[in-house]
Amino acid sequence: MTEKKKTTIVLLSGDYDKAMAAYIIANGAAAYDHEVTIFHTFWGLNALRKDESISVEKGFLEKMFAKMMPRGADNMGLSKMNFAGFGPKLIKKVMKKHNALPLPQLIEMAQEQDVKLIACTMTMDLLGLQEEELLDNIEYAGVAAYLAEAEDGNVNLFI
Repeated sequence: MTEKKKTTIVLLSGDYDKAMAAYIIANGAAAYDHEVTIFHTFWGLNALRKDESISVEKGFLEKMFAKMMPRGADNMGLSKMNFAGFGPKLIKKVMKKHNALPLPQLIEMAQEQDVKLIACTMTMDLLGLQEEELLDNIEYAGVAAYLAEAEDGNVNLFI
């Protein structure tokens, strides 16, 4: 019996296009029967934020971070040609025309394929994010958990 291949991805970027690339690769690897983990840290955590505002106790700095960061995968900006928010609207229109799945659906598909989505707890603490503000059915861990996954990884990506 052959050993199952493992793919790990560190999603650091909060850019819509880079997060899409991470999730397209993750879904493709899962479809090829890889065990897949995406470790979301810093701005990559925005892909896991719920769209709606969640009432949680926060200090002043945490409230400021929450206001400055996009809420939910669909509200992330582009890495290039963002044009004050107009760029994402254009790319989503082009994606729809070509029947490409938007980022929120790619995330759902990843969860359906048992891709392990991990939120970095240290970064959550730094940015003042709480579990209630993130999607359901994800995991919470530190860098040691990612390293344990990556150690046996056949493919390890940093996006």
